[in-house]
Amino acid sequence: MTGFLIKKSFFDGWDNLFSLILCNLVHIVLMILFILLPLSYGASQALSIVLIGAGLILMSIWQSVCTFAMTEVSDYRSPGFKSTLSYFSVAWKPGLWMGLIVVALVYSLFVGIPFYFSQKSIIGIFAGGLLFWFSLAVLLASQYYLALEARLGGGFRKNMKKAFIMTFDNAGFSFVLLLCNLLTAVLSILDFFLAPGFTGIALNCADAIKLRLMKYDWLEANPSADRKHIPWDEILKEEKELVGKRTLKGMIFPWKEEK
Repeated sequence: MTGFLIKKSFFDGWDNLFSLILCNLVHIVLMILFILLPLSYGASQALSIVLIGAGLILMSIWQSVCTFAMTEVSDYRSPGFKSTLSYFSVAWKPGLWMGLIVVALVYSLFVGIPFYFSQKSIIGIFAGGLLFWFSLAVLLASQYYLALEARLGGGFRKNMKKAFIMTFDNAGFSFVLLLCNLLTAVLSILDFFLAPGFTGIALNCADAIKLRLMKYDWLEANPSADRKHIPWDEILKEEKELVGKRTLKGMIFPWKEEK
């Protein structure tokens, strides 16, 4: 299933590359204005913290908008940039919640955890370790939150609860998804996050939620089934047919593939 997720995300992104680039341009502008410029021009520490926090929240709101659009892409539709903008009215609130989570995670990573470990006491180490594992659990669950909002709706509390349930119920897959998202981010550095960029990460999460929810739909239809042995080939049969067999030549020169 993991291999198919990577394949589907790659081809979904390739088929909508122009949309990914346009969406990522907004991320890049926000990142430059609120994060890179304050750090580059020596803004005061207090001002830098405020601007970076505001930038993370604004980028999270836009990431939410992108996730709603990428959910359409995951369902084999191709929303244009104008259609993507239309999601703002329903995506801004989940994005705001996500922004607050991101700010809290960044604060925990760069301030909270180092502070506790610097105490060099059993209590400090215990508190630092506890904060680390809690932050990791939140990070893993946050991969699902926006995609759940986009696909199911329901609000922050309901979908964050579902996100944690999915994280612990699919622990191995959640770590693999995190690695895929980190790899997407690292590869994006090569073109300054133009592609696949943050929108590519949104697409990874949208595809992951779609495929994982298919598992729960199957379990609901087969209540006596063994949860440890999920027939992914059967569940993903239609999805695999929709993605089809793709070649590098067909991706770059589709008219030659048709011949």
